[in-house]
Amino acid sequence: MDKKDDVNSPGYEIDPELQGSVAITSLDRIYNWSRRNSLWPMMFGLACCAIEMICTAASRYDFSRFGMEVMRPSPRQADVMIVSGTVTKKMIPQIVRLYNQMAEPRYVIAMGACASGGGPFKEGYTVVSGVDKFVPVDVYIPGCPPTPQALLYGLITLQKIIDKETLKKARWYSKEASLPIPVPVLGPDLIDPRRYEEIARKTSETELPANPAENAN
Repeated sequence: MDKKDDVNSPGYEIDPELQGSVAITSLDRIYNWSRRNSLWPMMFGLACCAIEMICTAASRYDFSRFGMEVMRPSPRQADVMIVSGTVTKKMIPQIVRLYNQMAEPRYVIAMGACASGGGPFKEGYTVVSGVDKFVPVDVYIPGCPPTPQALLYGLITLQKIIDKETLKKARWYSKEASLPIPVPVLGPDLIDPRRYEEIARKTSETELPANPAENAN
């Protein structure tokens, strides 16, 4: 096939008589257009950033103008997780569990300094230093808390990311099944189940002797 006959080729030319009467597009463009304008965020908030998220959904800013009107209370009906607020070690297992239950394709927005890197509570023993340590984040929104305009900009940025995706390379369109993220175990500290063998090995290497007298020395 000649290069000029290939619609997807940069050198493709339309007959001047047909220009203005024919619309040529690709499957990726149609697919991405339909997804970018029907994003369904999951309805949950963690801290003060959630108030800004509520304001963004209300009438003054109204992100339904961008096709994000339906905020779903169920992860099985949502494809965008907006992590709005401080992520504590007690909460992260629930966040990972909700992420695993979301439908593919799914996206995560870290809203605010706390969700992005721990914020002012980063040094606290109860706070996770960024939700991206456990779930993949697509868009980071700075601020403490971010304004509704910042959240709108983050959602528009996510739409631009979706516009560039292709079915050939999309992880959710591959033949291999997407494996769920192991839910962290909350004990004296968070434990990633994927590190069980490593933790057991290091524990056996530093195991103290059984004799109390030797421990005292």
